Amino acid sequence: MARIHARRRGKSSSTKPYHINVPEWVPLQASEIEELIVKLGKEGLSTSAIGSRLRDQYGVPSVKESTGKKITKILEDNNIKFNLPEDLTNLMRKVRKLDMHLKNNPRDLHNKRAIKLLEEKIRRLVRYYRDNDLLPTDWKYDISTVKLLVE
Repeated sequence: MARIHARRRGKSSSTKPYHINVPEWVPLQASEIEELIVKLGKEGLSTSAIGSRLRDQYGVPSVKESTGKKITKILEDNNIKFNLPEDLTNLMRKVRKLDMHLKNNPRDLHNKRAIKLLEEKIRRLVRYYRDNDLLPTDWKYDISTVKLLVE
């Protein structure tokens, strides 16, 4: 499959090995992992940060294998919700950084193109999230609102 914004083909990527059972060396039980996820979610960590911390500090290779649920599902079950999806927030952070860079360097043509491509990715994601009722139907992307929404 070809890339969206480049005239080249994509690289093949590796996949995680398929496991049926939880590895024996995982130190925590499913209920303990869920409690940790809820605790870290209440601290305000994102789902990817929670997964990284569980992997690095607690030795949990895969939350889904250990508990049978994804991190976002566990957080939703415990009424911990984020106002924007994480991938959309990360793209908006990138746009904000690029916008600040372009204010100091207005002739940087490569990054002018990069910000246009990022904004188009955001628009596609917003359309997807609106269609699947993860964002309100009246939510619109605007560079001025990015500065308010993303810290």
